Amino acid sequence: MGYQFGAVLALAAVAIGFAAALLTLFRIIRPDFPEPDKAMIYECGEKPIGQAWFNFNPRFYLVALVFVVFEVDIALTFPVVAVYREWVAAGTRMGWIAFAELFLFTAILVVGLAWVWVHGDLEWIKKLAVVEPPADAKPSAPPAAPSKAA
Repeated sequence: MGYQFGAVLALAAVAIGFAAALLTLFRIIRPDFPEPDKAMIYECGEKPIGQAWFNFNPRFYLVALVFVVFEVDIALTFPVVAVYREWVAAGTRMGWIAFAELFLFTAILVVGLAWVWVHGDLEWIKKLAVVEPPADAKPSAPPAAPSKAA
């Protein structure tokens, strides 16, 4: 047992040593031409325009996550459905267990889809809600301008 563990350690030492030696060698022989263009942001060969930091709409992430969830649903459901007929034909309880699990799994995902749909996260352009003041409410006066004290 100790010999096998020693072989693994020896192989790990050789791999780490080989990687370190190559990194050191290439650091010594590579050309180094520091230029201001090297520090610039690279975006597919185009010169950057404006700031690199800007607010990104998180709606794209929400739609992508919903897609991934339902893609995983298909990936996990398809193998069970492919062998379901054989399980039912075999006469074992495995068919009913698989049916119950698939039904529960799909029901949870349908509830999640309904929740996402009700909250409007599937809409690309979300409209802002306009809050109307009650009809009997008095219009508020604009705030007074600050006075300059002499």
